[in-house]
Amino acid sequence: MDAPSLDAEDLCTEIERLHEQSFAWSLICCQGNRAEAEDVLQTTYLKVLDGRARFAGEGRLKTWLFAVIRRTAAGLRRQRVLREQLLSFAALFRRPSPAVRNPEEEAWESERNQQLRHRLSRLSPKQRQVLELVFFHELTIEQAAQVLGVALGTARIHYQRGKKRFAESLRAEKEGYELTARSG
Repeated sequence: MDAPSLDAEDLCTEIERLHEQSFAWSLICCQGNRAEAEDVLQTTYLKVLDGRARFAGEGRLKTWLFAVIRRTAAGLRRQRVLREQLLSFAALFRRPSPAVRNPEEEAWESERNQQLRHRLSRLSPKQRQVLELVFFHELTIEQAAQVLGVALGTARIHYQRGKKRFAESLRAEKEGYELTARSG
């Protein structure tokens, strides 16, 4: 539908009309994962309803809606992967069960935990706080911004920069281990 502008009711009607096609596209964007596709579509609809995604009337509504679905799927996928990575690192901070442990294993884990704490401490306080809220407390960036009392754009910047710095330090550590292993 080409239209210079749609009121909220017309927009909802058009989105309802496109629902089946939108869900099919969401499934494609989510590599066939039905639950993930449902989450993506629900998040997309919320973005449209609360005004975070606005149809400017340029081009077709369907094209715009599919682009919002694609970006939403990519964003949720990135968030899920990063959360999984950070949660796996967080597992290193948990106290082990009182099972008998190898002293070498304990020393290695202690050193690894110290390195991770050090790596996180090198982030700015806001970067560290936003990452913790998003990954460990499963808040959205918008919710993290509200918790921290900062603008959404500011929270997004801290989130992106914190992820980048944390990932860079992990890559540098991995490369260091690979060099040590090759030379040893």
